[in-house]
Amino acid sequence: MIIKSTLFAAFLVLFALQATAQQPDAVKTDSTQRLRPVTVRGYLSEQQMLQVPASVGVLNSAQLTLQSNNSMVSAMNTLPGVRMEERTPGSYRLSIRGSLLRSPFGVRNVKIYFDEIPLTDAGGNTYLNALDVSSLHSIEVLKGPDGSLFGANSGGVVLINPVSRLRDSSVVSVGFNAGSYGLIHQNAAVHQQWGKNDLNVSQGYQSYDGYRDHSYMQRHYLQMVNRYHYGKSNQLKLIGFYSDLQYQTPGGLNLAQLQANPRASRPATATLPGAIEQHIGISTKMLFGGVVNEARLSNRVRNVATVFGSHVNFENPFITNYEQRNEGTYGARTYFELSGLAAASLDWKLNLGAEWQQTNADINNYDNLAGVTGNPQSLDVVNTNQHFVFTRYAATLYRRLNIEAALSLNYYQYKFRNAYPLNQAGLSTRNFKPQLMPRVALSYEITNNFIWRASVSRGYSTPTIAEVRPSNNLINTDLQPETGWNYETGLRLRNRDESLMLDASVFYYRLNNTIVNQRLANETDYFVNAGGTKQLGFELNFTGWIMRPVNSGTIRGIQFNEAFTYNRFNFRSYSINNTDYSGNRLTGVPRQVVVSSLQFRLPQAVYLFVQHNYTARIPVNDANSVYAGSYHLLQAKAGWQFGIGAKTRLNIYAGADNLLNKNYSLGNDLNAVGNRYYNPASLRNYYAGMSIGF
Repeated sequence: MIIKSTLFAAFLVLFALQATAQQPDAVKTDSTQRLRPVTVRGYLSEQQMLQVPASVGVLNSAQLTLQSNNSMVSAMNTLPGVRMEERTPGSYRLSIRGSLLRSPFGVRNVKIYFDEIPLTDAGGNTYLNALDVSSLHSIEVLKGPDGSLFGANSGGVVLINPVSRLRDSSVVSVGFNAGSYGLIHQNAAVHQQWGKNDLNVSQGYQSYDGYRDHSYMQRHYLQMVNRYHYGKSNQLKLIGFYSDLQYQTPGGLNLAQLQANPRASRPATATLPGAIEQHIGISTKMLFGGVVNEARLSNRVRNVATVFGSHVNFENPFITNYEQRNEGTYGARTYFELSGLAAASLDWKLNLGAEWQQTNADINNYDNLAGVTGNPQSLDVVNTNQHFVFTRYAATLYRRLNIEAALSLNYYQYKFRNAYPLNQAGLSTRNFKPQLMPRVALSYEITNNFIWRASVSRGYSTPTIAEVRPSNNLINTDLQPETGWNYETGLRLRNRDESLMLDASVFYYRLNNTIVNQRLANETDYFVNAGGTKQLGFELNFTGWIMRPVNSGTIRGIQFNEAFTYNRFNFRSYSINNTDYSGNRLTGVPRQVVVSSLQFRLPQAVYLFVQHNYTARIPVNDANSVYAGSYHLLQAKAGWQFGIGAKTRLNIYAGADNLLNKNYSLGNDLNAVGNRYYNPASLRNYYAGMSIGF
């Protein structure tokens, strides 16, 4: 597979280079589709991606538009090294260069920011599924541990840009699409510009009956970003959203149940009721917001300061209990940037900043009486504080050598009290030893179009609230942070106008005190530190215009994208209940993933997008005795964009997913009791919709 994919990519590079060279001069490139260099803002200031000494994945607005806007999963999985799952509609899991062993559901050991505001709370939880993807502008993914600027994480960082950083003209847009299995998704947005003010308001509603029994989801979403520009180049942003998400969870099936009826929800057993009887599901109501002030204090000094807060009401009726969480988070983040006097021999920037967060959570578990709370099982208070200070120095020497050195000092603490059944009077405190997280990186421009890079960074991820106090209702004060060192090298290769770009990297990540999820016989979760992992990986991303955009002819542009991921991840010194799993493959991680796509641009602004995803088989238990099978997914989307009058634009589109009608599980329950590993994804399905902007 590796050899075939490498040869295929090499053939396409050569083909594209040849096609570019032979393109007739008489064919004019489309001036409305100019190829712009890809830029990222992940390291505190705008940089061309080509020169960033790190592995970065970018999903811009054009790339998100080509994908279905009903879920993040398809778009995120086009980035090598990133795996996103959706076991049931609305139930996201995300990992970057790692395993989902820490994530029965949700996001762990990855830090996520919404603009300049942490979406990840002090307790390590991220409600990524609260967002409506149609309301987002772009996404950046910094792969590998990067706590030097963003605090504790051992997987990576995701930066979500809700709106464009550029000032656009005023526009109103409305969209609607519908599809198989009762899919309905509606969204509307207003961008109003007047004077020095930009107001962006977006709204979304989505509902979906789902492929399986008991898998209905519904989300109401409202988002606002207001920017006020003042002074020479300063801006004040008010950012916020409200999300009301509810989804049913059908539960995992064993192999016999999967083969008998993949659309069924989890049935009852002799000792436990089923998913439908217990009305299992999740409800999340989240209010999130903050103020971001960006001020240029002088020609060389810039400051960004943020204050923020959120409130979450969370409910999860499960087979054995009914959990309710009430969580409040507040905090602040700021950093200064000092720029050197630019010269041909040296250009540099120095950053100094800090971030502080507090999350207070009431976590209550009751008996689940068919979807109604019964007698209390355990009532707990867990208050978490996380803060860190950081600094970064970045320099460019002779416009070829880029050097970065960054360091953060991280503090973590939680306090807890059991209100029932122990009725504890005061809070007990668990302090973690402060940890340094360094990162050193460099890149060298060997030629104008060939750049080599290397980096060393330390990962550090503290236990989340959901791991310290999991569904077994016991607070585990013995759980330690996981730590490790990541070593990486890579290259970027482009042609003169960046119509072709190749990005490849090799990394070795050695993780200690790995936090893993285990399940008791009553199917409640608990977490332990279990040895470590060895994670050797290779990632390749190629994008190229096989035929550059032109303004005449039957085919007016062909773009090819290839994302290849190879993971050789194994347990190291890993033992659970006197069983040694050392040397086994890391649970939940496929060995290979290959995502390939073609975009065709046709006359009259008609486009066709086709994408294929191959995912190798996945071990679903630590013993590696059971694997979820490999699968091929084929997706397609076609649309027509045209203008009506001077300002109005209409986009009509239709798409299909799983065109090959494959049976597969997009998200497995790892180490599941009763071998209930599988969450079947929908068979061939379709959607169609339209959007209008004016």
